[in-house]
Amino acid sequence: MVVLQHWKRLPQLWLIASLLLALAQSSPPQPSSATCQDVRPPVAQRTFRSEAVDKAIEDIAGRMTDGNLACLFRNTLPSCLDTTVYSFKPAGVSKPQGSCSSTPGLCKLDSDDKDDTFIVTGDINAMWLRDSTNQVLPYMRYAKEDPHLQQLLRGLVNRQVRQIQTDVFANAHNIDRSTGQNPNSYDKTTKPGPGGIPVNAMNPLIYERKYELDSLCAFLKLGSEYYAGTADSTPFDSDWVKAVQLVLSTMRSMQSATQRTDASGYFFQRCTSCEPGDTLSHGVGFPGAFTGLVRSSFRPSDDATQLPFLVPANAMAVVELRRAARVFRETAAARAPTVELSAGGESLAVDLEVLASEIDAALQREAVVPHRKAAGGESVFAYEVDGFGNTLHMDDANVPSLLSLPYLGYIGSDNSTYLSTRRMALTSESDEEISSCLHMLATTTAWTWFMHESFNKDDAAEFSRPWFSWANSLFGELILRLSEERPHLIFRTAGKDQPLL
Repeated sequence: MVVLQHWKRLPQLWLIASLLLALAQSSPPQPSSATCQDVRPPVAQRTFRSEAVDKAIEDIAGRMTDGNLACLFRNTLPSCLDTTVYSFKPAGVSKPQGSCSSTPGLCKLDSDDKDDTFIVTGDINAMWLRDSTNQVLPYMRYAKEDPHLQQLLRGLVNRQVRQIQTDVFANAHNIDRSTGQNPNSYDKTTKPGPGGIPVNAMNPLIYERKYELDSLCAFLKLGSEYYAGTADSTPFDSDWVKAVQLVLSTMRSMQSATQRTDASGYFFQRCTSCEPGDTLSHGVGFPGAFTGLVRSSFRPSDDATQLPFLVPANAMAVVELRRAARVFRETAAARAPTVELSAGGESLAVDLEVLASEIDAALQREAVVPHRKAAGGESVFAYEVDGFGNTLHMDDANVPSLLSLPYLGYIGSDNSTYLSTRRMALTSESDEEISSCLHMLATTTAWTWFMHESFNKDDAAEFSRPWFSWANSLFGELILRLSEERPHLIFRTAGKDQPLL
């Protein structure tokens, strides 16, 4: 993970934020002399096929000015469907489809009447709440015209509901109890047992139990994006409501000051000598006062927070709590009235909105602070705060991040505090910057013609994770958004048909 202390330049260029926000700041790499190749798996080996997605790819790529960029788009957008649908079991079907179906004995799934989908990250056969949501977001716009794709996405909502109910603090899960990986079974992580006595919280369904606020937000976002794209209320049943209630109660418990004993009893320690960001100090993290913000033990990079209140994740929570409230209200007719009230007797939608307003007010009070290096002493967003007056100024090349606040829907890109924050970290958005970053991304694939989690800014051949689906989906989403919002940057226009790269 790259830490940008005091807005220093990144020692490695992490791609994820760059893909969406044109955030790259590095010496331009040497353009590749190679021509992009179609590196999608053969049709028979793809883990899922969507005719609507394939049609959209050809339509958009066929109108793009630059052949290499179009080819890269053809490879990256479908990568999640091509390679990471580990299991897809339609309702009423006993045998799952996907990668696991090719090996007898794998995917010992519970048989029920719901669609079920398990999406792996790529080179790890585990499913992250955050990653799986982001991996499928670009496909939501095609779900209505492709019932098969809609079924896959509905199955992912159902799977995340089950994962939240399995353990609300786990960020990554295994597909079943018998065949999943459990490399972190030695982690010391506990939950309250009988009489409040801490007991081991790991179980075979959990791949990793790092509590991340943004993972809970990703679960809420998946549901809201699915409903917005399909208007289908099927997955928003009593099980979904119970999972949302569990997310709400967990966020409430994590508003408490760390010197108090909260109801969650969350504790996490990992024995590590080379990665101190992989564990929590004393199992609970550094102290924080009550602010109205929600604590997050880990960042979206899976690294431990330094101060307990992660500002981008709290901003994401404001947005997704409010969106979940709308989904709850609009799908109420599909559920029995017995699940419409929270434990306090109020509508769950009201409870979600009240918490969102509390967090929003706390962000403006605690996270918007002056910085001595800002021009004219302008206020900026801190990355983390503790409620005692300490702030951490940095950004993580990930989502959620400070620079992704407009992408998350928390504020507009013209917000004055956001612009002050952005000026301290990177340059402002412009067509020229986006074009420069498109060039950088397309010429630093190390001839793999896929995105990577990270790479050396001086030598793109040094990269991590050759198979990382989230980065590919984000690049695909970038091209989709440019095709809708800034088509002049990528499509052929009269008098302007020169390649971008």
